Amino acid sequence: VSCAAGKEEEFSAALGGLGPEIVPVAEPEPLGRGGGLRLAASARGEEGPVYALNGDELLDIDLGGMLARHLERGASATIALTPLQSPFGIVDLADDDTVTGFLEAPRLPHWVNVGVYVLGEEALARLPERGDHEQTTFPELAGEGKLLGWRHEGTWLTVNTPKQLRLAAEFVSSHPEFLAA
Repeated sequence: VSCAAGKEEEFSAALGGLGPEIVPVAEPEPLGRGGGLRLAASARGEEGPVYALNGDELLDIDLGGMLARHLERGASATIALTPLQSPFGIVDLADDDTVTGFLEAPRLPHWVNVGVYVLGEEALARLPERGDHEQTTFPELAGEGKLLGWRHEGTWLTVNTPKQLRLAAEFVSSHPEFLAA
């Protein structure tokens, strides 16, 4: 886990007992998301693919299936994607500006990165020392045909605003089995 200097104990206490060993790695100064991943991966005791997950997402992704697909395809990195759902109703317009219909919050023909990755050795070596891997490493790998997408159509709630936090809390409250899995 990449974390700010001085937060190691807090992360250990909050994440201990989840199953896999979690080792907090303090950034001596802010390194950006890619730099933080690079630093954290450098502290691992074993080689092989690394999972990287954003800390502000609530999802039910099949991590085992994602890793298996990553290995099967020999990708440098695999990113989890979910369909983009419009937060707004859509209005259909004819060429003459006549409203022809409405769609309430439709699924759009695009996919969104949910912040869950499997990173192979090549991707780890190409992470920036400072900066954002989504601006450097991932576009480079995509341009080379080495970045794989994993389609996730299950639960994905991002928690970036007070409203999203409330919605996530309501979801967990009404789905207690979600946290038991």
